[in-house]
Amino acid sequence: MNMKRRDFIQKTALTSSAVTLGGSLAYGAKPLMKTKHSFNLKYAPHFGMFKNLAGDDLIDQINFMADQGFTAFEDNGMMGRDIATQTKIGETLAKRNMTMGVFVVDKGGNMANTLAAGKQEYIDIFLDGCRRAVDVAKRVNAKWMTVVPGGFERKLPIGIQDGNVIEALKRGAEILEPHGLVMVLEPLSDSPDLYLQNSDQTYMICKGVNSPSCKILFDIYHMQKTEGHLIHNMDLTWDEIDYIQIGDNPGRKEPTTGEINYKNVFKFIHDKGFKGVLGMEHGNSKPDKEGELAVINAYKSEDNFL
Repeated sequence: MNMKRRDFIQKTALTSSAVTLGGSLAYGAKPLMKTKHSFNLKYAPHFGMFKNLAGDDLIDQINFMADQGFTAFEDNGMMGRDIATQTKIGETLAKRNMTMGVFVVDKGGNMANTLAAGKQEYIDIFLDGCRRAVDVAKRVNAKWMTVVPGGFERKLPIGIQDGNVIEALKRGAEILEPHGLVMVLEPLSDSPDLYLQNSDQTYMICKGVNSPSCKILFDIYHMQKTEGHLIHNMDLTWDEIDYIQIGDNPGRKEPTTGEINYKNVFKFIHDKGFKGVLGMEHGNSKPDKEGELAVINAYKSEDNFL
């Protein structure tokens, strides 16, 4: 009798462990989760976030994301991938009914070819990136692409810099608008030399460009660092926000690892009726499979706001 009871306990413990890991102790062609989670918002992981559970193959990683219940995906480096890979990614996203999030418009890097300078060679590089981005967007069925205007041009008054940026972005919007594409401007906290750093400044730039193809990418991690008061500032700039990214502070890891009350922030976003993508642009707080499971569980926890 004791032996049978011991066997029962061991089997129960193993079953519970397997459920915690998502229904399987190893991921191959099959998903970890027996039944995928139903999230309230479109959270978008990126390549590498689940590579220990899904493997190195990019398509396997997308399928793994879908199997866990994620309904979107983003890839900053999409423009650097070969056409065959882009096409395969687009086909897989369509098959799994996943929304493609942002990729970064190739203009030479965040600090390079600053649009604030008003120099024609910098504008030409940016516009060439926009034209090439149209073809990439078609292959992967993307709508949004990230644009960082570059650094300050310290020799010019700030109003002149603002005008230069607005005029350059208008030119970019003219390329994207006929295709229904949207460049989302991302204010960053990485360096005091970056021209675009705050949500109100980005709001002003979008109003100046005055195009449906130029909107705000509100990165919650960056905005917590530069201005805080997240819900208030999102509310103030809401009519220009078209894309959101996530990361806790300090550390830029998954929600629950820092100071941001993501459950409240997600509830605000949901209550505003946001139907777009929330990019998971952060690292994992723990290594290996354990860390990847922690990311999935963190989103389940913070998405539980209803």
